[in-house]
Amino acid sequence: MTKQILSMKHYDAIIIGAGQAGTPLAKKLAEAGKKTAIIEKRLVGGTCINDGCTPTKAMIASAKAVYQAKKASELGVEIGSVKIDFKKIKQRKDDIVKQFRESSEKGINSTKGLQLIFGTAKFSGEKELTIALNGGGEEKVTADLIFINTGAKTAIPDVEGLDQIDYLTSTTILDIETVPEHLVVIGGNYIGLEFGQMFNRFGSKITILEKSSGILAKEDQDISSALTEILTDEKIEIITDVKIDHISQDKKQIHISLESGKTKKSITASHILIAAGRTPQTADLGLENCGVKLDDKGHVIVNEELETNVKGIYALGDVKGGPAFTHIAYNDYTIVYRNLIEGTNYSIQDRPVPYCMFTDPQLGRIGISEKEAKEKKLNYEIAVIPMSQVARGIETNETLGLMKAVVDADTKKILGAAILASEGGEIMSVLQMAMEGDITYDRIRYCVFAHPTYTESLNNLFMKLDK
Repeated sequence: MTKQILSMKHYDAIIIGAGQAGTPLAKKLAEAGKKTAIIEKRLVGGTCINDGCTPTKAMIASAKAVYQAKKASELGVEIGSVKIDFKKIKQRKDDIVKQFRESSEKGINSTKGLQLIFGTAKFSGEKELTIALNGGGEEKVTADLIFINTGAKTAIPDVEGLDQIDYLTSTTILDIETVPEHLVVIGGNYIGLEFGQMFNRFGSKITILEKSSGILAKEDQDISSALTEILTDEKIEIITDVKIDHISQDKKQIHISLESGKTKKSITASHILIAAGRTPQTADLGLENCGVKLDDKGHVIVNEELETNVKGIYALGDVKGGPAFTHIAYNDYTIVYRNLIEGTNYSIQDRPVPYCMFTDPQLGRIGISEKEAKEKKLNYEIAVIPMSQVARGIETNETLGLMKAVVDADTKKILGAAILASEGGEIMSVLQMAMEGDITYDRIRYCVFAHPTYTESLNNLFMKLDK
């Protein structure tokens, strides 16, 4: 039986994927007078709203409440036994996600000149797409401008036996109904560490397996070591230099055979989470039919203005490679929109790439690390202050972590910062603003900040560089 082809429509612009770049771009293009369509195969909002930032940060807030309740006695507050209602935690998360998603979808549907199409798009020509509609049938569409915003998904490592077991991903773990008894996390980076600490606080036994010599392998050693100590103090087991040999599952447990360095280990767990990286969603786009080129990892190759090798086809967000953050995807949208509609000449070259990992304490990062400064053979200096010396941290019983900055020894400009601290992302953002405005560290050293705030301790941080 042949599929029914409903129509052939032409648009000025089509966006594939209603994520954090695609949705605002579609709305702005339509508002600028372009006949626009946005195609979404699953849920409006992309990874961020549905499976990423929004649900995880909502649940992390619940996990932090558990932790603070257990620590309350240190502040003279006796709470007694602390119990969690995981069903209620999950429902709160689901409600927030639903609220955000419905708001995003309402914004699309209320925009004049913008059509939302639910289906899976595939290139059938250079500027032609065939859409397998979610409701059945097909629709062919063409456009002058096409924007790929299909994002990324969990990369599944090549481990013997893994395809035979019921593993979890960062998407499916959000739908479990009970707290795992023993959760093994494959991957010691942002996703794995956030989930690991969160479920540990909910009551799971946690084992984190990392193939590198330490967690957060791209960060400086002192940052990795500090967070490792914090997590192990919470009774999270971290095993490094891991090579997994085999995984199997029986009716009750998952069995993992591995090597850590030269030591063989066997672990038995109730659940396993795969958090060892992400892979771009390009395999099913039919890019061979339009000529758009990919790199060796499957990312769409773009120039500094986010255009592919095919004129009029652009890629935004995680699908193009580079920093995989919601705020980078959103910035991609602002660059493309302003260049196309407002006639500007913005590019992704040299833009700041801040990020924040929402472990507790948070890790806020901007600019280069000490490791990178050393590799580039820069004339740099390092300023470090432990949070145990920060007045606000002591007053609020948040003394874990450290503040660290990399500065140019000649110009006194701030080159980068790593803030492992309560509200580390907010503190980092202050330093990012200083970097954007070319405010040198010696001015922050003597700047007047409100007392007693975390930001005020930037005085003390840069005091460390006094001669």
